[in-house]
Amino acid sequence: MFVDNIELKVIAGNGGDGCTSFRREKCVPLGGPNGGNGGRGSNIIFKVDKGLKTLIDLRYQKIIKGKKGENGKGSNRNGANAEDVIIKVPEGTTVYDADTNLVLVDLVDDKAEFIVAYGGRGGRGNKAFATQSEPAPKFSEFGEPGEKRILRCELKVLADVGLIGLPSVGKSTILSCVSGANPKIASYHFTTLSPNLGVVKIYDRSFVMADLPGLIEGASQGAGLGKEFLRHAMRTKVLAHVIDMGASEGRNPIEDYQIIRKEIESYNKVLANKKEIIIANKMDLKAAQNNLKEFKKVYPEKEIIEISALNNEGLNKLVEKLMEIVENTTNEKIYDEEDYESYVVYKFKQEAPYTITKEDGIWTLKGKEIEKLFRMTKFNEDEAVLRFARKLRGMGVEEALEKAGAKRGDEVQIEGYVFEFKE
Repeated sequence: MFVDNIELKVIAGNGGDGCTSFRREKCVPLGGPNGGNGGRGSNIIFKVDKGLKTLIDLRYQKIIKGKKGENGKGSNRNGANAEDVIIKVPEGTTVYDADTNLVLVDLVDDKAEFIVAYGGRGGRGNKAFATQSEPAPKFSEFGEPGEKRILRCELKVLADVGLIGLPSVGKSTILSCVSGANPKIASYHFTTLSPNLGVVKIYDRSFVMADLPGLIEGASQGAGLGKEFLRHAMRTKVLAHVIDMGASEGRNPIEDYQIIRKEIESYNKVLANKKEIIIANKMDLKAAQNNLKEFKKVYPEKEIIEISALNNEGLNKLVEKLMEIVENTTNEKIYDEEDYESYVVYKFKQEAPYTITKEDGIWTLKGKEIEKLFRMTKFNEDEAVLRFARKLRGMGVEEALEKAGAKRGDEVQIEGYVFEFKE
């Protein structure tokens, strides 16, 4: 089964917890803290495997979870990092953040890899908090939570030449004649339901040709196979536009071409600007020559190769021309820089790391930094609680609550837990 579009959730591993421990040995006074740090949680990594051709392996993995790092131990023993989770994907996989619809990575090279979710760092043991003013801290941290993300993965096949056109114009027949591929060929529309790839060889040179699903009017808005076709044309160097010049189904070749061009231009400007060649197929039919003359009158600047795939005529010339174009055409990026998610942090114009709202008489604090601090604090250790309060005060939370109208004794909620706002 060919699967080229899936959505899944990834949860990287939490960091291991830090340890609160003190050196206790006979005849060793003032042993001091010796709690080790926790290990890092496992990252979730996507890695290209050239042998894969579909995303079907991910279709049934709705959630991928990483492992927690090992907890720290006494005697200054740090926990081990968790082993990363590596997920294999085929070449041409584009990974999006489903919440923002921005591109995280476009994986096109064999063995290329990318961390789609980072594991949490290990919590610090009490040894790490020791200072000259506080040589024996009695607290440590929980591990940092791993990153959570909902991803959308799209597979856009890697091919040098994409055969495009309306259904039943002969794309599959052409591919079967010039390569070793065996696509399904039949006398009804939409015989091709997923891209078929074939390697076309000329002596010691070769290129990859893709027979892409047939297109109909309205495809850019999802009609027929719609974007299922257009997505896979994005990576090609050349669009080989196959037209039934013999009008075997009573269609007008000029109108057929205009329909396809309109859909391509509506879908994506990068696709619309790709190098194009016209393949005038079914030239063995009576009406083909007259139709070709009319076509050339309307589009005199178009490069047209005449063939009859059924009779195996003109295919050598076609292959040689396509090879020439492929060798003289460089790969283009299919995404602009603004399509990618940016990790740049602008410190000079930093927004408040939290929000304050009031619901049913309870003040609610929300924000990534506050929630992370909350999850990493061990509230069963008194010094950890005091540190948590100091951190909040340092972030300006106390002042912000007062400005918002909070009074001493009011209830403040973080992550569903309620605290009392007091001195």
